[in-house]
Amino acid sequence: MRRRRFGSRLGLAAAVAVAGAVVGPVSAHAAGTAGAGATSVRADFNGDGYADLAVAAPYGMAGGYASSGYVSVVYGSSKGLDTKHRQLISQDAPGIPDDSESLDFFGWGLSFGDLDGDGYADLVVGAFGEDVGNAQEVGTLTVVWGGKAGLSGGTVVATGSMFDQVRPRHATVGDFNGDGHLDVASDNRLLTGPFTRTAGAASTGNLVLDTDDVLDNPHEVDDVAAGDVDHDGVTDLVALIHTPDEEGPGVGYRVEYLHGTRQGLSAPVELTRADDTWVPGGSSLGVGDVNKDGYADLVIGRPFGSRGEDSVEPARLGGQVGVVYGSAKGPDVSRTTVINQNTAGVPGVSEKGDRFGSGVSAGDVDGDGYADVAVGAPGEAIGTVASAGAVAVLRGGASGLTGKGAVSFSQNTTGVPGTAEKNDLFGGYTTLTDVNRDGRAELYVSAHGENASIGAVWAFRSTASGPTASGSAAFGPVGLGAPVNNSWFGYGFGR
Repeated sequence: MRRRRFGSRLGLAAAVAVAGAVVGPVSAHAAGTAGAGATSVRADFNGDGYADLAVAAPYGMAGGYASSGYVSVVYGSSKGLDTKHRQLISQDAPGIPDDSESLDFFGWGLSFGDLDGDGYADLVVGAFGEDVGNAQEVGTLTVVWGGKAGLSGGTVVATGSMFDQVRPRHATVGDFNGDGHLDVASDNRLLTGPFTRTAGAASTGNLVLDTDDVLDNPHEVDDVAAGDVDHDGVTDLVALIHTPDEEGPGVGYRVEYLHGTRQGLSAPVELTRADDTWVPGGSSLGVGDVNKDGYADLVIGRPFGSRGEDSVEPARLGGQVGVVYGSAKGPDVSRTTVINQNTAGVPGVSEKGDRFGSGVSAGDVDGDGYADVAVGAPGEAIGTVASAGAVAVLRGGASGLTGKGAVSFSQNTTGVPGTAEKNDLFGGYTTLTDVNRDGRAELYVSAHGENASIGAVWAFRSTASGPTASGSAAFGPVGLGAPVNNSWFGYGFGR
């Protein structure tokens, strides 16, 4: 668009209740690539060398309160995730600040990194509905600290106020000033490291993701991700934003780039094409080096055919994924790739409502050094079953992201536990992480609509040829000893 401003389903009894099982191993947003010089952002909470998986259930019940929210953490091992070795983290857990209350939505935003530099990854948890004093639903960010025994204790590092809410949904971690200490960015906050367990962040300030933002015409944030796009050793920040529209879902979906420098993040710059139109934004964002040239690339999930734009491109029908490649000067808008379900090699057909482009994540699934991309399509009909959902894995290569060699899975794929059912929303979120440390990222997929919104997560092991349904497994609240009813388990992963 032109640049202008605008005023009974199958309960997976055997497959999900797998306490004690070891399931095939993953990373959201190419975890581990956020910034050279900073302490590791690998999700290793107990320092055993294996990445761990944090799963959000922000609508889950804790302490008897509806939608108070919780996070399930499953620890990695040489054989993958070990569901016997798990933790349930809520505001009722020992050492976690505050108490569980209705509509806190603890887990509404998850990120990780070694914030205090002790060699153990820490978990950043958002609670957008948290009350602070007399100010209602103004939000908080809490760090749960890693250690040899795993996660324990916590510190609230950001609190909202009546006129300055914390919006924690898209918290992400990176070294945005190149000082060797990790920082935390959310939709509207920048917390600068180093962090301590007593004082929290060294400094905290507001984060502006749109230089044209004004009080009477604010932007909304669709996603935020971090990566070294220009390969200068300092993490950059990228945001997908749009302008709200009272008459529709919003307008002006666009991409903002904030260059990381030794002085901190630069002012946001809108990515525009040669004809002065915006590079289209979307709803999910991954960062990874898909062409192995040393520069992190932007992977933009655009799951909706139309989101208020003046015209709808045919290529957007059913959703698409767009890539903007990194360069020494940052995102290179002259080098882009667009892939949808009609692209050669991609399984399926583009259809209205597929929502292909949801929950994108980047990671190397076959160990060839190229970042690959997991793409959810939670609105995909499987046969005549509406919104059962599917996930595709697209391959990176020297020429960039391609449909060649893509694979797709649903709950009706042979070897995958469960059955595709209406409104499962399989593929709503994905993450790619090498949990078993074999050099290949495994695929994890959530279906937060599974079993009347109880939710579940599927694990797909990776081979030299990429992810496979063979040996895949599923787990959910029942198998992890977590609260069950309407938890939306899998409504996001740590990233």
